[in-house]
Amino acid sequence: MDHTLSPATTPVPDDGTRAVPPAPEPDRAQVRRAAMAGLVGTALENYDFVLYGTASALVFSQIFFPNVSPAVGVIASFGAYAVGFCARPLGGLFFSRYGDRLGRKWILVATLLLMGLSTLAIAFLPTYEQAGIVAPALLVLCRFGQGFGAGAEQSGGATLLTESAPRGKRGRMASFVMVGAASGTVLGAGAWALVQLLPEDQLMSWGWRAVFASSILVTIAAYVFRRKLQETPVFEEAKEAKVTAAAPVREVFRNGKRLLAIVTFMTVGFSVQSYTYQVFMASYLKDTVQIDAAKVPQILLVGAVFGGIAAWVLGALSDRWGRRGLFLAVAGALLVIPYPTFMALSSGHLGWIYVAMIVGFMLACQGGVAITMSYFPELFGSRYRYAGVTLGREFAAVLGGGFAPLIAASLVTAFSGSWLPVAIYMSLAMLLAFVAALKAPETLNRDLTDPRNAIDVPQPAPARA
Repeated sequence: MDHTLSPATTPVPDDGTRAVPPAPEPDRAQVRRAAMAGLVGTALENYDFVLYGTASALVFSQIFFPNVSPAVGVIASFGAYAVGFCARPLGGLFFSRYGDRLGRKWILVATLLLMGLSTLAIAFLPTYEQAGIVAPALLVLCRFGQGFGAGAEQSGGATLLTESAPRGKRGRMASFVMVGAASGTVLGAGAWALVQLLPEDQLMSWGWRAVFASSILVTIAAYVFRRKLQETPVFEEAKEAKVTAAAPVREVFRNGKRLLAIVTFMTVGFSVQSYTYQVFMASYLKDTVQIDAAKVPQILLVGAVFGGIAAWVLGALSDRWGRRGLFLAVAGALLVIPYPTFMALSSGHLGWIYVAMIVGFMLACQGGVAITMSYFPELFGSRYRYAGVTLGREFAAVLGGGFAPLIAASLVTAFSGSWLPVAIYMSLAMLLAFVAALKAPETLNRDLTDPRNAIDVPQPAPARA
């Protein structure tokens, strides 16, 4: 039985757009270039965010917020971290205007440079002792630049790879975005693990600066791959047939509101859990469980390695079993996993801590999100795919990931170190994702040249693998 939704030769949609013939199969060399470009670009994004998130948990409270208690300093650092996520939908709105009109390639190059240069600038900031309140203000400005650039990064990479991949391989191809995210976490955690070998005074004086300066190497590598990219066959076909939206953001809000809400809430749960694992858990292990701070980057590194493997595996499985069912299975597991996770972390036993963090990274951080890398682009039609995916994910980034570490740290402080409120918060967020996925259609192997959203197209029951 065929997995596809109705073909692109269906009647003209209500909005007056016309369908286009299916795009030709992409060139294999182009597919490989797209895969590598998506991987290294997202690696830079996660590298930047892991550098900042780990610094927030380990050093920034002393460098930029020294005149407050340690708990308040961590909360202030996470507050500056949240600013980057507040900037993401603004970046998404800005870049989405051009991604569906001018193409995917140059938007991805622009976001890459903005993220990389903002991270590099953090390496040269003055400390609070040197510049007073100006220092944390500049830190917030750099975080804003990181977030503004990241606002169209993962969504653009996911759209590029989904549109570039052959039918039947979109899940595994688009999963390279999250393999890249895991690679960025590995690199960031590895960089922190190295500098934490320094004496404390050197770490606080120049070691943390060296970590942020190293982002220039990842930026250059990503730029080399991205400047050689070609536009996707799907975008070229849609542009040639004149079915791309002149005002994609406006059309998303006019014709895609229901689907936009579904994507937003499907993303919120994973965003909350992902950034709780990747950012908040570092401070929880250091300050509440009180393990050796030098162990924290090592734990994140190992978790990210397994997360990258899980991303590719779950992406490939979604090509066999379908996006929706696999998403629901992972989201269902994550409704209950936070409780044994915190029990394992609170035991202080290093072995159980590693197991809990590995499972979290595999399901919440990279593996589960990898399913959405092909699912979300398939949900939207060709008229405003880039804008729809970007806006849905970045609204969720503010609601979920941006404030998750801040909320989690505040809950632990308010409830005298208890982890239970944080676990409940994580479960409730994932419940939103689970319920939203129940409202979403299956999209496996749908025709990406169809200008209509998947939710508006009659769907056959997916075949069993």
